[in-house]
Amino acid sequence: MNGNSFSLACATGTDWQSVITATLDALGATPDTATLGFLYITDPLAPYLNGVLDALRDTTGVQDWVGSVGSAICCTGREVYDEPAAAVMLTDLPPDSYRLVPAGISALADMLAGDSAWLDERNVHFGVMHGDPRDRHIAQVIDSLSTQLDPGFLVGGLSSADSDQSLLQVAGTVQQGGLSGVLLGADIPVISSLTQGCTPLQNKHVITKCQGNLLAELDHRPALDVFKEDIGEVMARDMSRVAGYIFAGLPVPGSDTGDYLVRNLIGIDPHEKLLAVGDNLEEDAQLMFCRRDGVAARQDMQRMLDDLDKRARGNIRGGLYFSCLGRGRHQFGEDSAELNMIRDTLGDFPLVGFFANGEISHNRLYGYTGVLTLFI
Repeated sequence: MNGNSFSLACATGTDWQSVITATLDALGATPDTATLGFLYITDPLAPYLNGVLDALRDTTGVQDWVGSVGSAICCTGREVYDEPAAAVMLTDLPPDSYRLVPAGISALADMLAGDSAWLDERNVHFGVMHGDPRDRHIAQVIDSLSTQLDPGFLVGGLSSADSDQSLLQVAGTVQQGGLSGVLLGADIPVISSLTQGCTPLQNKHVITKCQGNLLAELDHRPALDVFKEDIGEVMARDMSRVAGYIFAGLPVPGSDTGDYLVRNLIGIDPHEKLLAVGDNLEEDAQLMFCRRDGVAARQDMQRMLDDLDKRARGNIRGGLYFSCLGRGRHQFGEDSAELNMIRDTLGDFPLVGFFANGEISHNRLYGYTGVLTLFI
């Protein structure tokens, strides 16, 4: 490897040993300069994650690893579902250009305090993070870390798996709960962008009455009445069609790109004309309703890729992609259509990632998005 080079391997198998053997065979000889590894595994391998890490360390010599368990993982031009699999990307970042971040509020605080001189010297404002979707405060932890990096730009995703026991992260060792990952110094050049998987239905509304996650009024009118008007008469007559298709969109204040956070609609009270949203709401904030739209998602994906292509100027060494569980084959179609869009536009470079239970971009936790980061 020459400066900031990346190598990739991705493999499937019948059990964790066969997966890692095939992955290491595909990876080939590891240069002595390799320092950091990114690892993403599907949840059948989660119970054996310590063994996976030991095998990777022993064979590659790379001691520092970060990553996550996912219900599905991805690599260059490929999405892997429903089978034991691993995706590995190695790089030769200078050891003093990154620091691993352990999970847990106390551990994070200790790391930031202990490495404060390094954070200043390396002008650290970027991190690749993985989190636990069960942590009710994970969005606040993401925002807090971004603020502490003054300002920080974070990318990543929340672990996804069929069982709670498999919701694991890697940051040096196996981590569980909270937020973990790696911070990179400013001498590691990266670019990143986000693509939405939903399309706004109508104009933005103002929340005029709410409590917690219960939405009572929009524009001083019953929330359910406004909702039915926005989704149209046909769907309003059969509210069972709303689930998994219509969502709440919370516009990001100050965004010059029309950015918004997508949140699930988790309940409807037809008698009180209330809506329950999967996030806490604030009066006087804006809200709009969105629909999952495969055509619009592909169009926005292409917009993001074209923008990154211009910014990268043909100089892409490696990449990380974090996509929502609701995207991939469910929204783009079979045969790894979403990952093939990346390769078709940006080229055949080492890329790994996973399908997450929430995606991290900048200082926020998103849903139904794709977050692509390129090392240039």
